[in-house]
Amino acid sequence: MKQSLSPSQPVAAATETSEREVVLAAPRGFCAGVDRAIDIVEHALAKFGRPIYVRHEIVHNTHVVNDLKNKGAIFVEELDDIPAGATVVFSAHGVSKALRDEADRRGFRVFDATCPLVTKVHVEVAKLAKEGYEFIMIGHKGHPEVEGTMGQLSEGIHLVEDEDDVARVQPRQSEKLAVVTQTTLSVDDAAAITAAIKARFPNIREPKQQDICYATQNRQNAVKLMSKEVDVAVVVGSKTSSNSKRLVELALRLGIPAYLVDDASDLQPQWFEGAQKVGLTAGASAPEVLVQQVIQRLREWGVLSVRSMQGVAEPMSFPLPKGLRLDDDSASDIDFS
Repeated sequence: MKQSLSPSQPVAAATETSEREVVLAAPRGFCAGVDRAIDIVEHALAKFGRPIYVRHEIVHNTHVVNDLKNKGAIFVEELDDIPAGATVVFSAHGVSKALRDEADRRGFRVFDATCPLVTKVHVEVAKLAKEGYEFIMIGHKGHPEVEGTMGQLSEGIHLVEDEDDVARVQPRQSEKLAVVTQTTLSVDDAAAITAAIKARFPNIREPKQQDICYATQNRQNAVKLMSKEVDVAVVVGSKTSSNSKRLVELALRLGIPAYLVDDASDLQPQWFEGAQKVGLTAGASAPEVLVQQVIQRLREWGVLSVRSMQGVAEPMSFPLPKGLRLDDDSASDIDFS
């Protein structure tokens, strides 16, 4: 159990004269898909009143989920736990076709917060399946996004988690075979697994644009840059967050001690002993307020300055679903044709 810390527990100085510094990765924190998912729940609460039922955590962050619970959202894993006539939001990770069909049969008012970049993968799977394709999916077993994507088909989609799985996978045929990936994977790991797949199935079809989302790529690239300048790294994000865990793994792989924290209360002073520069970033589902709280705790422990790295801009945004916008007659969200 992680101890609760107080300002009386200082960060040990790196040297007698060094100025301890926090180096902020950029970009970090919320992505467009997370912003949209949270907005959907909040708009549904404002328009239809509490409770709003959310199937699975809307995004994988403890603080976000608890905040929405306080506003009137009820999080469930099974549709059986939702009363008839309720308003339901599907989480940003996406759901299977069977779950969508069940929600329709039950007559729920449904708003889909699936990230449009995940929806793009679902559309690609459905389109190619009609052309007779089977699929190899790179992802983590049990992750809700993987379950949602694989659940677009009743058969013909095979999960691989590593290169050993690639050697074992047995599609029924290889003439029409396509690869898709979970959007929150390690870019480097996914590339290595994809290379193994292509070595075994040279004619496999790859997506026109890779499935790993722009925000995941950008945050991993930022950690690569940040790791060149710091002695230790802190990633703000929940343990259920795939993209946050990948940031920790990446920093460790680059030789930097790295720690995943839900918030400032998880910080341990011994992590920073002898560290002059502390790298700080946040997963795509972690609010910036938590980053600022970590900075405040580190300041209380003796960090003297904060410097933000330069990073790529992320102007992307996704509109709300029809039925939650002021103009309910506007066009559908995203065209994936």
